[in-house]
Amino acid sequence: MGFQHYSMRMIKFIFSLNKPLLTAVLILQMFLSALSGQEVFYADKIYRPNIKSVQMYRTGWDLTYPIIGLNSLDQVSLSFDDLTDEVKNYSYTIEHCDADWYPSGLLIEEYMSGFAHQPIQDYSLSFNTYVNYVHYRLNLPNEDVKILLSGNYVIRVFEDFDENNLIPVRRFSVSESLSSITGSASRPVLNQYRDDGHQVSFKVYLGSLSVNDPYSEIKVAIQQNNRWNMSIRNLKPLFVRDNELDYNYQSGNIFKAGNEYRYFDIKSIRYMAESVQNIDYQPPHYHVYLYPDPPRNNSRYFYREDLNGRFFIDVQEGVKRDTESDYVHVHFSLPLEFPIMDGDLYISGALNNWEYNDINRMEYNFDNKTYELDLLLKQGYYNYEYVYIREDSRFPDATYLEGSYYEAENDYVVYVYFSTNTSRYDRLIGYQILNSIRK
Repeated sequence: MGFQHYSMRMIKFIFSLNKPLLTAVLILQMFLSALSGQEVFYADKIYRPNIKSVQMYRTGWDLTYPIIGLNSLDQVSLSFDDLTDEVKNYSYTIEHCDADWYPSGLLIEEYMSGFAHQPIQDYSLSFNTYVNYVHYRLNLPNEDVKILLSGNYVIRVFEDFDENNLIPVRRFSVSESLSSITGSASRPVLNQYRDDGHQVSFKVYLGSLSVNDPYSEIKVAIQQNNRWNMSIRNLKPLFVRDNELDYNYQSGNIFKAGNEYRYFDIKSIRYMAESVQNIDYQPPHYHVYLYPDPPRNNSRYFYREDLNGRFFIDVQEGVKRDTESDYVHVHFSLPLEFPIMDGDLYISGALNNWEYNDINRMEYNFDNKTYELDLLLKQGYYNYEYVYIREDSRFPDATYLEGSYYEAENDYVVYVYFSTNTSRYDRLIGYQILNSIRK
């Protein structure tokens, strides 16, 4: 996409901030993005290496999706740890986005009630841990912030009331129940995808919602396993029958199915779980060594229930998991006879925010012919996979070492947005979670 992708709404939004430094930064990002062919939009991001275990979910259970109902009792929870023994002056703001996670340009008072900047007041110090940290938690909506519109949102956490001094950024969605969705995620019909793909087919029922042109006013997005970097957008309905939109494609809605995620359990540092080979205390921290992982790209598929790449925090020898779970060094190893010469290997999952950088890039040990990595992680239960990125590509490939099998279990979330030529934002009018093995 070229620079023309950025609408006047986006440019007006930037100048409306009335913050010279932030305005200059955003405009520079826009021009650099246009020149490089990359898009500027909000993504989940952690800006400091001392910020760990960032999670966002519907309040009540860590493994739910961060989607709540408009004007409901639902809340989303954001939590994270700061690996320090000093309480920081953290604040947050929320921002409304369009269906593609660009700022919608709405004024703050249009989509929320309350002050634009709010302090994070819920924090606790770690207790009886080798690694000191401060645990922060925030629920939305709350007594200070009420959300007025449906759609996509980002929450930005920053320090000392400086929005340029970002900590984490997280996305969540607020939905209206104006449409219903039925569908399935199944083995593809076309032969070239049948062995390693999932076909997501669905219908959208608009009910009493008045839509003049569903091809331009309705937008849909399909997201795999709560990962917006694994999504399909801009599908148009194949058929329109009254208020029923049919998206039963045979291509265009195909995902790589991947494999079940690998896992490890470090809820205890006294007992070795199934995937743990050794636990060793090396002052000042505990070190957990996992069994070496073989490549699975040429193996037969084997079903094993997983968390679809996510993790949850827990401690077996404690009561308050948020503050009594310790941080330990987890050692990963992947034996390969020779190093990969045209790219890099990474440990990937929600454990590292699905990012690919020096922190989670593996190094090849020529002495034992093994790729190795040490990650500092909080006690709990984790999913992960090995991802390959070619030197001439920025696209991660998990199938290189993990394989891809149509039998694999995945969640697919279908989001349906509605906007007209005269409306100023994308309403999220419904969503549905489809699973590839559970109907």
